[in-house]
Amino acid sequence: MCLGVPMQVKTIENEVAMCEIDGVQRQASLMMLDDVKIGDYVLIHAGFAIEKIDDDEAQLTLKALREALDMGLTTE
Repeated sequence: MCLGVPMQVKTIENEVAMCEIDGVQRQASLMMLDDVKIGDYVLIHAGFAIEKIDDDEAQLTLKALREALDMGLTTE
């Protein structure tokens, strides 16, 4: 199973973005995408930004991921 995590682009240098979500920062290659700007949301998978998504889609996906994590923590 593959999981792409939405993250917001904070900086870009030489086709590498520093992305952040919930205080966690990761570098991601932008070589698979065109026209990514600071502030955009991208799906990160295996160190690559694989898709640019809008803010609403990012927030919905993050909400679902957070709910799934919360369920896993409370069922133990």
